[in-house]
Amino acid sequence: MIKNYILADNQELTRYSLEHLIRQNEENVIHICSDKRDLMQLLEKHENSIVLLDYSLFNFVDEEQLLIFSERFSMTSWILVSEELTIKFIRKVLYSSHAFSIVLKDCGLRDFREALKSVSQGQRYICQQVMEILLTQQQQEETPDVLTSTELEIAKLICQGKTTKEIATERFSSVHTITTHRKNIFRKLRVNTAHELLRYAMRSGWINASEFTI
Repeated sequence: MIKNYILADNQELTRYSLEHLIRQNEENVIHICSDKRDLMQLLEKHENSIVLLDYSLFNFVDEEQLLIFSERFSMTSWILVSEELTIKFIRKVLYSSHAFSIVLKDCGLRDFREALKSVSQGQRYICQQVMEILLTQQQQEETPDVLTSTELEIAKLICQGKTTKEIATERFSSVHTITTHRKNIFRKLRVNTAHELLRYAMRSGWINASEFTI
């Protein structure tokens, strides 16, 4: 089946390599553009295309503009081919639209071939490097900051159902100090209530469920 490809990459060597890979199927049609205006004109004529775009070398203002572009040309599939993309950009684009695939320029030929094959079959392709970036970011977000020994002791007292005033009296501290510790504990563990703190403590195994009730 004949496929339309648009090479939107101003790096000559990369463009030459991508063109060589695409032309392995002689029926494919390749268009080359140098800026956003050219890209828009080509998509107006050939919306059902696969665009290989180096976002960092093109004149898009930000990822929002790129997403608006993709919404306007809804039949277009995109393979982002760049040397480096921020985690913010990657998450925004991939989570907002299924039309985007990503391959970093330092990936091997196998990744580029797989990307071209997958996208031509209507499937998304995300290279292993980008998957690892997303996974690392997710793990960092899901891993709470470590509590200090003082915060851990106060967290256990909160799980026992004691009020801020009671904890302050027991520890010979001011209410303000305990309130500050409480806020830090909730922020680090990403919980909002004492009930959520208790559930977290039980899952983590640093309290015995039979001894702590709220």
